[in-house]
Amino acid sequence: MTVDRPEIEDFLFQEAELLDNWQLHEWGALFTDDGSYFVHGTNVPVTASPESALFYIADDQIHIRERVSRLYKRLAIAEYPHSRTRHFVSNVRVAPGDEDEIAATCNLVVHRWRDRADAFFGVARYRLVKSPEGFKIREKRCVIDCDNLQSQSRISIIL
Repeated sequence: MTVDRPEIEDFLFQEAELLDNWQLHEWGALFTDDGSYFVHGTNVPVTASPESALFYIADDQIHIRERVSRLYKRLAIAEYPHSRTRHFVSNVRVAPGDEDEIAATCNLVVHRWRDRADAFFGVARYRLVKSPEGFKIREKRCVIDCDNLQSQSRISIIL
């Protein structure tokens, strides 16, 4: 399946806007029923699975919904009150995937303010499918370009 890069960019910009506006339920709805969300560092091969390597986040659809629900609760002290974030998406590349998939990559920088400024940067790799409602995320894999998270302490936001 082929699509134009601007279509994919618009979708990625929409995803970033949902995250920055803390519209997390709407963000979760962007995933397919078998969708997954992974975050790991550069020490993990990009083709690795959570069964064979250590991931910061390895969520299937059930865990994505649970993560979203937890982040809205007052008991989520890591994110209450919510951090202010800005997601910057650039260098979008689109390649044909399988027959029904689109492979897309982009550079990603996420600035977070919560008592201090943090920045997460790296690459996001997507496996997207086209649905009647628009694009859906089958897999989002964020590779963070830092050796450790000591300065950031934790990943409590969605990248």
